[in-house]
Amino acid sequence: MKFNEYLKGLYAALPALVGVRVLAGGVMLGFAVMAGSSWASPSAKSSSASAVAAKKAGAQAKPSTAKKAGPVAKQGASKKLGARAKQIATKPNAKRSVKFAKNKAGRVPLKAVARAAPSRLSYGALAGLHSTDDPLDLRSSVALVMDEETREVLLRKNDLAVLPIASLTKLMTGLLISEAKLPLDESVTITAEDVDTEKGSGSRLRVGTTLTRGELLQLALMSSENRAAHALGRTYPGGLDTFVALMNSRAQALGMTNTRYIEPTGLSSRNQSSAQDLALLVSKASRDPLISELSTAKGYMPIVGNRHLQFNNTNALVKDPDWDIGVQKTGYISEAGRCLVMQAKVAGRKIIMVFLDSTGRLSRVADAQRVKRWVEAKALLHPLQTTAPVAGLAGRG
Repeated sequence: MKFNEYLKGLYAALPALVGVRVLAGGVMLGFAVMAGSSWASPSAKSSSASAVAAKKAGAQAKPSTAKKAGPVAKQGASKKLGARAKQIATKPNAKRSVKFAKNKAGRVPLKAVARAAPSRLSYGALAGLHSTDDPLDLRSSVALVMDEETREVLLRKNDLAVLPIASLTKLMTGLLISEAKLPLDESVTITAEDVDTEKGSGSRLRVGTTLTRGELLQLALMSSENRAAHALGRTYPGGLDTFVALMNSRAQALGMTNTRYIEPTGLSSRNQSSAQDLALLVSKASRDPLISELSTAKGYMPIVGNRHLQFNNTNALVKDPDWDIGVQKTGYISEAGRCLVMQAKVAGRKIIMVFLDSTGRLSRVADAQRVKRWVEAKALLHPLQTTAPVAGLAGRG
């Protein structure tokens, strides 16, 4: 009799015991999923993650549908998610977005996609040049600001550092074409030789496109068109090798003693110069009416085949009415960072600005704006004082 009463009591308490066990299991499972513990089964982790995702989506996870998914499928999805999440976690600058897909258990995250900033550092960053302070807190690791007429140096920052110059190269390319007085209305055809094999960059000038030399010159200076610049060098009398040799000899003639050119586009990181040398080039190019006109044009629409293609200036400042720019050129490859050279009239003075290895897509323009405001503010207060004379900046013709 006592034994029968014991069985009845145990039977009555059984639901409560089962409930405690289920509750405890749920807490342990939840803790395992949150902490990423290895003692929770893959299927349990996947089920919990599915339930959380479904709850956030406003859907109610159904145990029956979760059961239909099968532990093997859940385990595979869990491993993929875990590997991808680990990959994303190792990219500090990555922007994360999660794609969802509908299944019977609700909205479940299937794949996380990371779009990370380029990890390759510029030569300037590798050399630690960004740690150099300057009074304007510029984002460019190299800068030189000077009065073109008086040769006063208004601001300098690592101006002797020799770095890749990217498409600033095209300023020398354009100068040589202009000085050679080659017929600008002569037709030049883009060939396979002009296709970029250095970086694999694209171009809207397809192989077989025929434009005039003048049009290619404008696209090279204004829109930094690589195939246009290469075609200009390739079709120069004597060929590409002769042209590159002339680029280097012209640099030496201008006093650009720390400059070396390998090719006419700037795609090679071996095209290198310093801010001081580039200031000499900008000064010379600003006195060339053709280079000045083409490099500062806002846009151009050549006829390519049966199409009109719109090309725009890579320097947004040419469209800014507050700027009076005499000559300009932009440049970018990962090894060089963002680059910009200009001659512009600021506070009644012709100011040469050189910015190399700037970080961020808009930072070189922001640096130029900062310098402009600084020069204007100083002009209102008192005349600018030179920081130090720079040997060689008088240049040669």
